[in-house]
Order: sequence, then C-alpha cells, then structure tokens
Amino acid sequence: MINGTITVGSAHLELGESFRDQAQRRIQDAADKYLGNRVTASLHVARAGGDFRCSVNKQMSGQGMMSAEALGESVPRAFRAANNKVEKLLRRTKRLQREDRAHQPDRIITA
Repeated sequence: MINGTITVGSAHLELGESFRDQAQRRIQDAADKYLGNRVTASLHVARAGGDFRCSVNKQMSGQGMMSAEALGESVPRAFRAANNKVEKLLRRTKRLQREDRAHQPDRIITA
C-alpha cells in the first residue's frame, strides 16, 4: 500500500511498467523501514551521454527533502545507486533523532 505520492518519470525514455512498480515499491519500503510510512517522492531518469542519470527526491512526513543523483550503465543500476544514497541519508537522520536517548556514555556533550 502506497501512502503519499511517488512519481516516476523520464526524459525521452520509455520506462516499463515493471520498473515503475519496482521503483515505487523500493521507495515505499525504505520509507516504512526508516521514518514512517508517509512519503512523497519523485524519480527522474534521463540520458547522460552513454549512461543514464537518475535523480531521486524523497520527503518524509515531518522531514526535509532528501535528494540524490547517480549515473549507471542501465536504468535499474542508476536507480539503485541513487536510492541507496537517499537511504543512507534516511539512516543518518534516524540515528540523529535517536541520539537524544538518556544513556550514551560515548557521547560528548559540549555547552
């Protein structure tokens, strides 16, 4: 079930329905895993010389926009690389939100 809007587009390329479904599912799975299930995202694929350029923009509920871009020799590879970069941003954001826990002996507090 997709909560929010996930758009998949391209410039002068025909993306198959299978790729669109897979991309939407992976974006939604990352949203469910890290910061809640409400996500607004856009994915854009374009030709960049002999490669493909994919840009992924995600906005989670209560979070700012997270964007990443990657090149790949195929559309799925470019998407995976860009999506992995955005997932890394999501992991780091989740970790920062959890760092206000009471017991953290290795955390240095500066005033």
